[in-house]
Formats: sequence, structure tokens, C-alpha cells
Amino acid sequence: MARIVVAGAGAIGASIAYHLVLAGAEEVVLCDRAQVGAGSTGKAMGGVRQQFSTAPEVRLAQDSIRFFERLGAPFFQQVGYVFLASSEEGLAELEERRALQEGLGVPAKWVDPGAIEGLEVGDVVGAVACWEDGVADPLRVTRELVRQATDRGVELVEGVSAVELERDVLVVACGPWSADLGQRVGVELPVRPLCRQLVDTAPVAALPVDLPMVVEAETGFHFRRVDGALRLAMAERTLRWGFEERVDDELVSDWLRRLARRYPPAADVEVGRAWAGLYDMTPDAHPIIGWASEGVYAACGFSGHGFMQSPAVGRAAAQEILEGASEFDLTPFRLDRFDSGAVFPEKLVL
Repeated sequence: MARIVVAGAGAIGASIAYHLVLAGAEEVVLCDRAQVGAGSTGKAMGGVRQQFSTAPEVRLAQDSIRFFERLGAPFFQQVGYVFLASSEEGLAELEERRALQEGLGVPAKWVDPGAIEGLEVGDVVGAVACWEDGVADPLRVTRELVRQATDRGVELVEGVSAVELERDVLVVACGPWSADLGQRVGVELPVRPLCRQLVDTAPVAALPVDLPMVVEAETGFHFRRVDGALRLAMAERTLRWGFEERVDDELVSDWLRRLARRYPPAADVEVGRAWAGLYDMTPDAHPIIGWASEGVYAACGFSGHGFMQSPAVGRAAAQEILEGASEFDLTPFRLDRFDSGAVFPEKLVL
């Protein structure tokens, strides 16, 4: 039986290790140069959605939702995702995506946004929601998967580089650091780090427990409930490539103004904390999943969607590594797509 070393103990790596041992692998090592969830996973927004703009991404998300549903509370709250359009162009894009999602079996429907308590919708011309979607605690979920994996025999090694370990198969699941590890084993992975930041507000009085993830379709501004506070995020106009994780205070102030306009009950709320993390971006915002070279399997480049798709990716990767094929069609995610120019850009990167 092959000795499989999974490099990266974030959501993706933990899920792969868990599904490998669940499928009968006997020698699995989950390795991280720091500790479980210390990278992008521990700094993530925690949204879990099926509402993507391309069919392959939707299918990964669909399977992952079923896994999160089985985990249930307190790991996952199925409060839904609501996308708000404030223009005819935004409305048309919402309908295009909704039709695709519905055709694939996702229950994305037009809804009345005025029914969401506290939400300001005077400028909204249409809203689409999927109530199967929701929010989760990425670090808590990852630690639970690691617990279940190690209980089944996975060896956890922290504070060590994976290249130092004896192995037959190396799984590169290091998020933004995947390209660096790939180079050390002779594999070129087109993954770049992109700095993104988040803000948690101070507690907001009488915050509804069932408040969904709210997303402005045109701006990308979105927020969710975290305990009794709100977590804010938004795609930045000026992209910050590189490994520097820095909070931009001007963005924090801007997001608080946007929150006050969209959700008036939080108009006077203060900042609880702000932090920055890294997305592992590919040229088309789709992940790289599959064999990168002999004995090297890549699962990286998730472009901000890794946590929410990690259950399906873990199962698919485990099947392919152990059985040679997966029930998922992973063809769109192969590394060689960049050589042939066959890319299909994901439009909904939040």
C-alpha cells in the first residue's frame, strides 16, 4: 500500500486525508509546516454556496452541501445565500446564473428581499436565493475532519515541510504556497497569492439568527452573521498580489458605510476586528485537481472557494488517487488546460 503524504492541513488537505482513510488507505500522513488551519482556512469568510456561474463548480458545490448538511450544527447553519441586483444588467446576470443552477438541480429561486428582516431593499430590482446554502466555521470544521481522520489512523505531522517526509505519493494542497512546494518537486503550478481582507463588527443588537449571507451582485459587497456580530467582505478594485497580509483601513471604513446603507440596524456599529488572508488564484479562478507529475497530485488554486468545496474535492481526489478515477468529471480542472488554452473563467469570485 502506497504511503501518501498530504501537504497542507487546511480544509482541502484535511478533507483529502479524511476521505483517503475512509476509502481504505492505510498509510496517510497529513503534514503542515505550521499547524492545522493556520493558513487561509483559519482566516476565511465561511460561506458555503452552490451559486456559481459554471457547471463544474456548481457540481462540486452540490456534493459538498450534502456533506455540510450531514455535519449540521454547530458546524454548519443552513441560512441561505441571497444575491441582490440593483440594475437591469445585474438582474440579467442573476437570471443567467439562476437558470444554469436550476438546470443542474440547485433550488435557486427569485425571492422577495423585503422579507429579510432589517434589509434595505429600496434600490433592489430583483433577488435570487438558495436556502440550501449557508455559513460555517472553517477552522472548526477542519479540526473536526482532522480529528475524525486521525481517529481512523491518519498520522498528523505539524511544523515540518512535506518534502522532508518519506512518501510514494505527494498531494499538494498548500493553498497560496502550492506553487512554492511544486517547484521543490519539479512541478510548475500557476497559483498566485492574492491578499483579501475581512472585518468582524462589534455585536449588533437583535440580530436575526436566520440572517442569510447577503451579497450585492454588482459590487460584490457581502456580509453574514457570526454569533451576534456581522462579518463583512468585498472584492477589491485594486488587486493586491503577493504574500503580504495587510489590512487596508480605508476599505474597512468603506465597508462600514456600505453596511449602514444596506443593513440599517447596524448603522452605528463599530469594528470588532479586521484581518487579512490569502486566496490561491489561478488564471481562470478554477482549481487545479489531478496528477501533476509521477507521484505528485495537485489540489490547489481554489481562488477563494476551497473551504466550501472541500468535501467534494476530498472525495474526488481520494477516489482518483486510490482507484485511478473519480465519479466526478475532473477534466475541467486539469493542469494541462492552461497549455491548450481551454479555460472557462469563473465569474463569481467573492
